[in-house]
Amino acid sequence: MRIVLQRAKEARVKVEGNIVGEIDHGLVLLVGFTDGDDEDDLRYLAEKVVHLRIFEDEEGKMNRSLLDVEGSILSVSQFTLYGDCRKGRRPNFMAAARPEEATVLYDRFNQLLREHGVRVETGVFGAMMQVELINDGPVTILLESKPK
Repeated sequence: MRIVLQRAKEARVKVEGNIVGEIDHGLVLLVGFTDGDDEDDLRYLAEKVVHLRIFEDEEGKMNRSLLDVEGSILSVSQFTLYGDCRKGRRPNFMAAARPEEATVLYDRFNQLLREHGVRVETGVFGAMMQVELINDGPVTILLESKPK
């Protein structure tokens, strides 16, 4: 499981011109799954995301978590995180989980985030989406689940 995490001042996701998810401040998560991802991966990264200290304290140091600043999450499914570009000029997406598996994992991951008391907005799994955000910092971090 992979996540591109971005700290945001505000963000929204649109499908066919309509806003389907929107947050004021918090995190934008681009979330991808691969074969073999399971409940342990989901729990590990949900815990990591909500407790990751990437928000500034009074002294400007990254000492506060999403929970500390009472931020929200905009979670967007992103199978292209598993694009392999080592050969040729077109990415190979064979490592990405199949949609029927990934949609279950994505829904469960978002549920786990909500269980931490975080407001979670989402895109629409499998849809063509436009993501708009004002990146705060900018702060962008790559997260991966534990190696198997």
